[in-house]
Amino acid sequence: MVKLYAMVLLALSTGLTSTVIAQNLDMSGAEGSSTFDQAGKPTRGMTEERVRANFGSPQSTTAAVGEPPISRWEYAEFVVFFEYDRVIHAVTKR
Repeated sequence: MVKLYAMVLLALSTGLTSTVIAQNLDMSGAEGSSTFDQAGKPTRGMTEERVRANFGSPQSTTAAVGEPPISRWEYAEFVVFFEYDRVIHAVTKR
């Protein structure tokens, strides 16, 4: 009985019985784009070929480094990072 009391006291003092609260996010009015995001950059998953077709040739490129290979294309307004031949991230330049 003493062990049970000690375990309950420990659980209460460490917050294991805290209340969980969730909130729903209404995305019914959101619109997606498969070519570029709202800032006019390529979106995740686009191929190098599609990026070149939609945004033209990059000003410069950096060869793939590491495993998996990550390469970088620089445009005037943004930089695109590729894993193999797919966009993983596009960042707006400041």
